[in-house]
Amino acid sequence: MSKRKLTKQQTWRIEKIQQERIERTKKRSNKAEELLQSSDLGPETQGIVISHFGTQVEVEGTQPPFVGVSTRCNLRANLGQLVTGDKVIWRPKQQAGGVVVATTDRQTSLSRPDMHGRLKPVAANIDHIVIVIAAEPVAHANLIDRYLVAAETVGIPPVILLNKCDLINDSNREQLNALLETYEQLDYRIIRTSTKDQAGMESLFQFLGDKTSVFVGQSGVGKSSLIGTLLPGIEISVGELSQKRKKGTHTTTTARLFHMPKGGDLIDSPGIREFGLWHISEDELLNGFIEFRPHIGYCRFRDCAHEKEPGCAILEALEKGEISEHRFQSYLRIKQSIRENQAF
Repeated sequence: MSKRKLTKQQTWRIEKIQQERIERTKKRSNKAEELLQSSDLGPETQGIVISHFGTQVEVEGTQPPFVGVSTRCNLRANLGQLVTGDKVIWRPKQQAGGVVVATTDRQTSLSRPDMHGRLKPVAANIDHIVIVIAAEPVAHANLIDRYLVAAETVGIPPVILLNKCDLINDSNREQLNALLETYEQLDYRIIRTSTKDQAGMESLFQFLGDKTSVFVGQSGVGKSSLIGTLLPGIEISVGELSQKRKKGTHTTTTARLFHMPKGGDLIDSPGIREFGLWHISEDELLNGFIEFRPHIGYCRFRDCAHEKEPGCAILEALEKGEISEHRFQSYLRIKQSIRENQAF
């Protein structure tokens, strides 16, 4: 099918919009540079981006006398796109506001596609991705594997949190134990909690205490209740934020960093909670299954698909019990969904 040719009017309009964007960017850069050349700015100090507001970012100071103080800042030209969690160098204005003049290298970065399918970062410097599942209904192993692969692919350590443990009974206990045993054998950390009776919450507080974390998981697993417990007093605003964004565009990615009263930071937004397997390659998928890694590169054929080929190191590991059947089947299903462009 041939590509539809644009009319002269459509071409003119596209060029006009692009030019307007370029002009707006120049104006913003000029404003920041003018501020830098003025005597209205104080000395450089360190901070962290806690939210993004269009052409500005909200920076919280991490050095005296600005520790814990939030300031709206313009951005110096050529800094690139800043996101929540970025650690920056900024200069405060004498009256109000400031200018971000530099940014440090990100240790980790979490991205998702925009409405045009292009990957855009939404949060940075995350220590752990907390994958929330529930005791009822019991999560499918394939869903857990998808989240684990997504986390492994971006290089952020995942943790599995089994929530609603108050719903564990004789009818689901055996199934849950069998499900989690596979991940425990792979040395994934498992945390068990219940916001209803507070079971396991103290262990969760201790784990999150010195880290920056994000929570991901399907609806109905109790993420909102967990976030409300971790961030008392803002659970209503978080819930309202989610509902408004779910009713609107699905590409909203604005994230905010919150300090938990018992220690640690939480970056939250619907765009992060919907984290999944975006634009992942089949090679990245293979590496996303950590027990596959020792066997990668040892197949007889370089282009081995790891499905039925003779001399496949992955299949041999499966036969020896070094790879579980359910994890291998998850790998095959995810690979097929990637080929069909339905990764999550």
